[in-house]
Amino acid sequence: MHGARTGPPAMLTDLYQLTMAHAYREAGVADTEACFHLYFRGNPFDGGYTVACGLAQAIEYLQTMRFAAEDTAYLSTLTGNDGRPLFSSGFLEWLGSMRFDADVHAVPEGTVVFPGEPLLRITGPVTTCQLVETTLLNIINFQTLIATKAARVCRAAEGDPVLEFGLRRAQGPDGGLSAGRAAYIGGCAGTSNVLTGQRYGVPVGGTHAHSLVMLFDSEIEAFMAYAEAMPNNAVLLVDTYDTLEGVRNAVRAGERLRELGHDLAGIRIDSGDLAWLSIRAREILDASGFAATRIYASNELDEHTIESLKEQGAAIDVWGVGTKLVTAYDQPALGGVYKLSAVREPGGEWEPRVKVSEQAAKVTTPGLLGVRRFTDADGRFIGDMVYDELAPPDAECLMVDPADATRRTSYCGSDSYDDLLVPVFEEGDLVYDAPEIESSRARASEQIGRLDPSHVRLLNPHVYKVGMEIGLYERKTALILKARGSAAGR
Repeated sequence: MHGARTGPPAMLTDLYQLTMAHAYREAGVADTEACFHLYFRGNPFDGGYTVACGLAQAIEYLQTMRFAAEDTAYLSTLTGNDGRPLFSSGFLEWLGSMRFDADVHAVPEGTVVFPGEPLLRITGPVTTCQLVETTLLNIINFQTLIATKAARVCRAAEGDPVLEFGLRRAQGPDGGLSAGRAAYIGGCAGTSNVLTGQRYGVPVGGTHAHSLVMLFDSEIEAFMAYAEAMPNNAVLLVDTYDTLEGVRNAVRAGERLRELGHDLAGIRIDSGDLAWLSIRAREILDASGFAATRIYASNELDEHTIESLKEQGAAIDVWGVGTKLVTAYDQPALGGVYKLSAVREPGGEWEPRVKVSEQAAKVTTPGLLGVRRFTDADGRFIGDMVYDELAPPDAECLMVDPADATRRTSYCGSDSYDDLLVPVFEEGDLVYDAPEIESSRARASEQIGRLDPSHVRLLNPHVYKVGMEIGLYERKTALILKARGSAAGR
């Protein structure tokens, strides 16, 4: 554990979650059990995979979810369009005493996931399940997005360390904090965000800004002052005035560091032609006896820029990635959703529910869904099957491509598989030992490594095979036809 950890407040929600919960209680259906799934509809960044992230924060939220007296007092001041209280006193009294009391199954952090697969399955009293929707989406959507972006950036860096430098451009304080954590799980070597380091145990690192150089009368004076003040953290920013002259001044500071028993750890280039400048800088450093000094680069980097710089032979050892990582610049939202899929009376049988839409992508899947991942003899992932746990797959494991029902794949009993969802809460009690962040980071790397290279390439990745178990597909189709027939008959 690193520092105090508290989940988001219960009031971090949309008003309509509260109005629906109020309606359920007023209608006498508050004890009805419901099943909801949290999933997304498309891999971000036009990529071939997604990295699940945020479960640890979701657990903290569910464990500490409370509506305090000041919360219900505020809610009592809200009025409807007739000027009367929006919520009844009985509902507010219940809200003040409620605790999370549902079951949760989830995909562990760092797991590679794909569109249409549930990252979380929540079952329990419908009021409870409804009230947690917004906050769970807020946590899981953002951290999954950033972890995926970080994984792509780190893959482009081909094993070079990537540092997350984006706090000053992040979407608010929590955006910066959550992004630093998710970026580390996605593969970054560390962050500049000190609070992320303190709270989550993420390694922190950094250099200095141009202002330090500009404060002194000359660049060499600034370098000498910083080197003597921070001899064990001497990474010098060399592009304030003339980059290559800055490298030469860094060498002079490095010579002074050696007199002090230290060495020049690195230089950083933050502007200009990073490929050309890094190559020239490497030549200067090597010729001056500083072959071990690393070259850091920053300046609006992302996976595509890094890939291009690699192709140009850039002599860059460490990549500082900021704005385009912590804001997921090219796709600032994952678009995950939280949908009802089944209901039952306490002690009764589950009844599937389906939402029908004019858009095929928005039609939901009924049942209590699980995900089975199949692997080949080498341990490589070859396909995922979404199925209904109320009617598990038979030995043939035949699955249907939801986008094209004529495309079907059979995974026979000889194929190895794992079920991705694991129990996290049972009736509100935590039954899951959340891994430390290092384990989640290692899992993400291991999982990506088990994908075929065609699925992880940045440009036009091959589509990973995800299908629906044939029985589930047929039940879903029947429910859709029934719903549309009922609508047509009205």
